[in-house]
Amino acid sequence: MAGGIPEGFVPYSQPSPFLDRIGPVYERRSGDSVTFGLIVLDHHCNRRGIAHGGLLVTLADVALGKTAEWLNRPPARLITTSIAYDFVGSTKLGDWIEAQSDFYKVGREVAFANCYFRVNGRVIGRANGQFKVASEA
Repeated sequence: MAGGIPEGFVPYSQPSPFLDRIGPVYERRSGDSVTFGLIVLDHHCNRRGIAHGGLLVTLADVALGKTAEWLNRPPARLITTSIAYDFVGSTKLGDWIEAQSDFYKVGREVAFANCYFRVNGRVIGRANGQFKVASEA
């Protein structure tokens, strides 16, 4: 891990002004797998010095939606309609967080995805989301 970022991770390929504020966010694509990650920095922490829950839910939105979009054949355009995040652990300043989806299903109108968040192999959260499949404009 050079500079705290594991091998194979590159800067997220679809940045936005909002994600620039909470980043930097990284991605690693390998076959039928997409993993997102970030290092917990000062601006990610709450008063207790742990990663803010809003950060984790935002990363969940990206990980769930983009995995389902990118791995679907053909790639889909999805709009988030619902996200649930179960906090089962916490993460602190300097930790590397990985979010990897283990399930996704894209139908004609609705898509679903599930992912786990890990720090040093320890699960700290689970998220699932529902998305509207956007029609091509």
